[in-house]
Amino acid sequence: MARTIGTVAIGIRAPIVQEGDDVVAVIVESVLRFVEAENFCLRDRAVIGVTESLVARAQGNYVSTRDISSDIKEKFKGGEMAVVFPILSRNRFAPILKGIAASGNNVHLLLSYPTDEMGNSLMDVDVMEKAGLNPYIDVLTEDEYRNIFGPDVRHPFTGLDYVRMYKELAPANNMAIYFANDPRVALNFSREVLVANVHGRERTKRVLRQAGAKIVLGLEDILTAPVNGSGYSPEFGLLGSNLATDNTVKLFPRACQRIVDEVQAILKEETGKEVEVMVYGDGAFKDPQGQIWELADPVVSPAYTKGLEGTSHEIKLKYIADNELASLKSDEVKEALKQRLKEKKNDRKQATRSVGTTPRRLTDLLGSLCDLTSGSGDKGTPIVLVQGYFDDYASE
Repeated sequence: MARTIGTVAIGIRAPIVQEGDDVVAVIVESVLRFVEAENFCLRDRAVIGVTESLVARAQGNYVSTRDISSDIKEKFKGGEMAVVFPILSRNRFAPILKGIAASGNNVHLLLSYPTDEMGNSLMDVDVMEKAGLNPYIDVLTEDEYRNIFGPDVRHPFTGLDYVRMYKELAPANNMAIYFANDPRVALNFSREVLVANVHGRERTKRVLRQAGAKIVLGLEDILTAPVNGSGYSPEFGLLGSNLATDNTVKLFPRACQRIVDEVQAILKEETGKEVEVMVYGDGAFKDPQGQIWELADPVVSPAYTKGLEGTSHEIKLKYIADNELASLKSDEVKEALKQRLKEKKNDRKQATRSVGTTPRRLTDLLGSLCDLTSGSGDKGTPIVLVQGYFDDYASE
């Protein structure tokens, strides 16, 4: 019988891990239990995706706002500091800002407008344009922002006034908020700057250094080592962190490469199949209604096995069918397409000519698929199995 399915993505339930649990054993046992219970035929090149939070929880990779405050005190000692271009988030940045404000420094917070880096809106663009504001050059104080946009500016999804919420995180009244898109504005207030944007951070830091900043650090430079016995992330620091409790955040996991390699090796031994394994965080997709880009983590995947390196190379079947094979009958088209795909596999030069498709990193595509499958709510499936992803129309 001809094959009737292509790619499948399946969320696998796993126990709620605690600090100190053997995360490799948890992943392997969860996959093997699923294969046996569902009589699932695991194949070579299946992909096992593991959400970063499962790994971080097992590592106990948490820090408190007090730990954040201590590290900020150690790295910013001038009494005045600027914080540039954070995202608007009660889970991602608010607890970090709480720790920054508790450091005792006077904090000058620069918010990009009309949206943050992820697309979260700070203002009505029509009102901005009516007011004659040029976001490339104009700088607003908080009072000017309120005079133009009103005393209560709420996010359309969360219903929060983020400016008010951020300001209230500094009960000692040691925070001033400004709106600007040129990071050099921060140097009007301090030569010590913490860069808080995620994906544009390297450019922001470069611009500040060239403009004469004395200290320029990013979120990835905070909590790179334990503070008071806390968790830490040598590579990402506070980037990728997320609210855990009122006073703690979970960091991005560390040392993930060992984990994916061990899971791959054990599953090979147990099943005889050569699977690929990756740790994933936020998927790289944009919400079409709210215009919010969901990738608040520094990368989609912090670690993956070697078979997931590189980009996708596919040919667009409908383009070939509508052009090169347009004169053929239905059954002839099917066989001709299969032959074309077989030629693609045997011809590396042909494989790199992706007709009508956009080459993207495999880990970005697969991580997004895993994130959408597992969700971030109550599904309880922190492990995702993707099978058939590397197959094509000619695969049987």
